[in-house]
Amino acid sequence: MTTNHFPAHAPLAVQTRGELVESVHFGSLIALTSDGGSLLSRGEPTARVYPRPALKPLIAVAMLRAGLELPADQLALAAASHSGAAEHQETAEEILADAGLSAADLRNSTDLPYGVAEQKAWLNAGQGPTQLAQNCSGKHAALLATCVKNGWPLESYLAPEHPLTALIREVVSELTGEELHEISTDGCGTEVFGLSLTGMARAFSALVTAAPGTPERRVADAMRAHPTLVAGAGRDVTALMEAVPGLLAKDGFEGIQMIALADGSAVALKISDGGDRARMPSAVPALLALGVDPELLEPFNELPVYGGGHPVGELRGLPFPTK
Repeated sequence: MTTNHFPAHAPLAVQTRGELVESVHFGSLIALTSDGGSLLSRGEPTARVYPRPALKPLIAVAMLRAGLELPADQLALAAASHSGAAEHQETAEEILADAGLSAADLRNSTDLPYGVAEQKAWLNAGQGPTQLAQNCSGKHAALLATCVKNGWPLESYLAPEHPLTALIREVVSELTGEELHEISTDGCGTEVFGLSLTGMARAFSALVTAAPGTPERRVADAMRAHPTLVAGAGRDVTALMEAVPGLLAKDGFEGIQMIALADGSAVALKISDGGDRARMPSAVPALLALGVDPELLEPFNELPVYGGGHPVGELRGLPFPTK
């Protein structure tokens, strides 16, 4: 393994137990104003990271530009890391069926449902890992439907030389304003690109500020209209979109979180060790700095830490200095 650069991450969140700081979560974060200026940052938001599933909304834009037509619920699932509930799997099947395909055409990895409750119910029903239950099945169903729309090969839709793969690279580069130098493979089998948090914040801002009816705006509107399909019941991304009007959010594995507000201001962050629990609390101070109502964010900040079944501390994001 070769490592060329360790990003200069900084503390983003702390967990306390009693009177002591028990754990510190490091990472990098950028918050952009509605005009694209940098409002605040921590760590090294210009360092390249893999946004992982947070790329899905940008990939959905590429599919719409290629002529794919989906109703809003199916489009939301195309941009989702869903929990694997019945409605998620059924919607993915609908995308496939409308294109004359079935789950047998999927080429994503197999997995159990991602949601805790959904996985427990799935296992209790005697089910094992499938491609449809895997959290990226909506994206893969839409990728296949895009190929059908354009007469592109189905079996090789994940190949680097496939025309859909080339289009996705082009759109991601355009929306982020960055060239794609580092390209690897995500867990589900699609390409994943090294991009800066600044570039990703810029891309999410572009989704919410695009003109109505454009591919960018259609993706943002579909996700905001169907937040349960973007993640699932009990997931913080779904809850945040339900709590804050006009907010667009997408998480990613390895501690990635992207958020855009209706005015185009945006937050992008990465927890350095890939841990998930500090992702949302770390975003809250930046959202407060962007003017989001503190009452709306209360459920996502200062998460309780328990001892003996009682709260004895909290996990919270570090506030930014007020000017």
